Amino acid sequence: MTSSPRIQVGLSTSSVFPESTASAFEIASSLGYDGVEVMVGTDATSQDPEALVALSQHYGIPILAIHSPCLLITQHVWGTDPWGKLQRAQRAAERVGASTVVVHPPFRWQREYAKEFVTGLHRMESETHVRFAVENMFPWRAGPRSVAAYLPDWDVRHDDYPHTTLDLSHTAVSRSDALEMAADLDTRLAHVHMADGTDSSRDEHLVPGRGNQPVDRLLTHLVASGFEGTVIAEISTRKASNKDQRLADLSETLDFARLHLGQVRRSGPPSP
Repeated sequence: MTSSPRIQVGLSTSSVFPESTASAFEIASSLGYDGVEVMVGTDATSQDPEALVALSQHYGIPILAIHSPCLLITQHVWGTDPWGKLQRAQRAAERVGASTVVVHPPFRWQREYAKEFVTGLHRMESETHVRFAVENMFPWRAGPRSVAAYLPDWDVRHDDYPHTTLDLSHTAVSRSDALEMAADLDTRLAHVHMADGTDSSRDEHLVPGRGNQPVDRLLTHLVASGFEGTVIAEISTRKASNKDQRLADLSETLDFARLHLGQVRRSGPPSP
């Protein structure tokens, strides 16, 4: 009986904000992450596949995924046409050797885009080796009320996506059962954003173990189920008091992943 491939643990470049995309490559390499996921944002380097290839080669660390610019703050990155953004993300992934493009469901006001979103992703996947992994989102909450901000749905289980991303900070906001969602997605689960959260209405992206999400059990489930995708650390360190604290949080996150995936830490400095 052959064992499942070792699950790669990557670092999202968003995890080092407000430091740069280039800093994320340096940090990922020094701590012993298996690769990076590039969050395409306002940092010009994140938008430039040739610059990303140069960073990957310089630090000897692969690019595992490209996160398409889907946030409100990146509305004008790579133009304003959502299909054009996805096509740019696909070409970037192909150029840098990434297997996955992470994409959010459309906002409710993107009605024409939303109408063709599912069928359009199937068409795009038939034209490339790159996987488009649609990420679970959450209702926007204001006090006791919530607003359904995404179409066709914030819950990716409800639509026929070939591949999906499970984000554990988002399951915290939506108050979803992350283990149940992973089981329901089954083989459509291709990518994981590892983070933690509470039942706050804010998307917290805490270091795993600092919230109430079953991050440890989810990682154990991935191993037991023969998961063939990638786990990406996507935590927020923007409130870190200094770079040493940021590095400590990112090191702790990697240690958590290695422990619950049953892996020995490969390299990088010991945790403080």
